[in-house]
Amino acid sequence: MAEVRAGATAAIGVPPGAPLPNGQAARPPLIRAMNEQLLLDRIRLSGPYSRADLARVSGLSKPTVSLALANLERAALVREAGQRTGVPGRSALLYEVRPDAGFVLGLDIGHQFLRGALADLSGEIRIRSSRKASASSVSGRVAELVALADDICAEGGIPRDRVTQTVIGSPGVYDPRRDAMALTGGMPGWNRPAALAGLREAFGPGLAVENDVDAEALAERAHGHGQDADSFAFVHVGSGIGMGLVIDGKLHRGAHGVAGEIAFLPLADDQEVDRGEARRRGVLEAVAAASAVVRQARRA
Repeated sequence: MAEVRAGATAAIGVPPGAPLPNGQAARPPLIRAMNEQLLLDRIRLSGPYSRADLARVSGLSKPTVSLALANLERAALVREAGQRTGVPGRSALLYEVRPDAGFVLGLDIGHQFLRGALADLSGEIRIRSSRKASASSVSGRVAELVALADDICAEGGIPRDRVTQTVIGSPGVYDPRRDAMALTGGMPGWNRPAALAGLREAFGPGLAVENDVDAEALAERAHGHGQDADSFAFVHVGSGIGMGLVIDGKLHRGAHGVAGEIAFLPLADDQEVDRGEARRRGVLEAVAAASAVVRQARRA
């Protein structure tokens, strides 16, 4: 969001105090913060960059770029990365992200397995790990996630308090009315408010909980076939069934956050379905998820 606003501000030349596209006043500290976020994202995604490069790709003036870079250096977020050589004219000083300026912990909770990875600010994955999930209670699942996080950070030599963002991929979608996850399928109790409360207590304010298939769709957009397609549907079939929609390069959640919850699609009336499982997990998931496929294969 900050990058979008900063890009818009730079493109239309909004002066300090003028209204931003969202109607808010553009105060100087806000503009500086947006400029710094914009340059940091550019460097992280495509760096190293020189000042002239950053001015060209961002639309900001060279003095503005210099000021933003100086602030980012003082905050230990970027560093000098040598000089560009082999081109006419003066050699340009290049800047890159400091990889150890921050760490992101990604955790995935499933019906049968827990998986996790620790990445630095440059996006390099330092440690990966997975283990069998055995807990059946909400508190047990939270404890297993905490234990996995602690082990990953210990193996990576990073104290967990240096993790600036923890992202948990989880079945279900966030229900703001209840402050809880909904449509969590075959994970008993995971739709209770106590589940989110336990996660927040364990991982602190730097926690984000994302639908697991939506997270996969974003990964496909960033690193997979989705790099070449601005709009696509990512369908996941495993212990559950889900779909992530990317439209015009952005994740589409729908009016109530349940876009892509295809597990509840109806099937033909003559389809053999366990009604109890269908109510809990959705008809399509009850018939076509991994456990159902194995069950049908055994019957055949």
